[in-house]
Amino acid sequence: PRAPDARAGRHRPGPRLARLRRGGGLSLPGRAGGMSWLEGEGFLWLKAGHVIFVIFWMAGLFMLPRYFAYHCEAAIGSAESEGWKLREARLLRIIANPALVLAWSFALLMLIARPEYFDGQYWLHAKLTLVVGLSGFHGFLAGQVRKFRTDGGLRNGRAWRFLNEIPSFAAIAIVILVVVKPF
Repeated sequence: PRAPDARAGRHRPGPRLARLRRGGGLSLPGRAGGMSWLEGEGFLWLKAGHVIFVIFWMAGLFMLPRYFAYHCEAAIGSAESEGWKLREARLLRIIANPALVLAWSFALLMLIARPEYFDGQYWLHAKLTLVVGLSGFHGFLAGQVRKFRTDGGLRNGRAWRFLNEIPSFAAIAIVILVVVKPF
């Protein structure tokens, strides 16, 4: 729990957060002074890694629904349909899934390095809500890859073209939240 601060109605961090700020967080073995590898330049490398893998993940989220729209237009059992199955599975396995895991990993490391980001940063809470929603959409797409593999799944190209816009609107909202920090 946070104790109220007399300055402008702000809250002071709880004891765990205060300990992390004093250098009681993650540190490299053998480093003098307990210097955290997640501070300074190390944090910038984490941020760069996060942005890089978010870009790869978003590419997968943009491409899979479009692949499904084209797959729906191919006759079931045709060579074209089998080609789409292969492309969908590869996109998910080689690009989208690893990028999701790495983007989340870098994000969690950044939050470990700077837990104060949660203090009054409501834009971050909104961003995380959208990212959790995109992660659920990713799970839905992964399920559709499995269903398409057995000639099932949502077979409506128009619906897939509509669903293809979900990552676009989420990305717009997330970028505005991160850059503008409206609240």
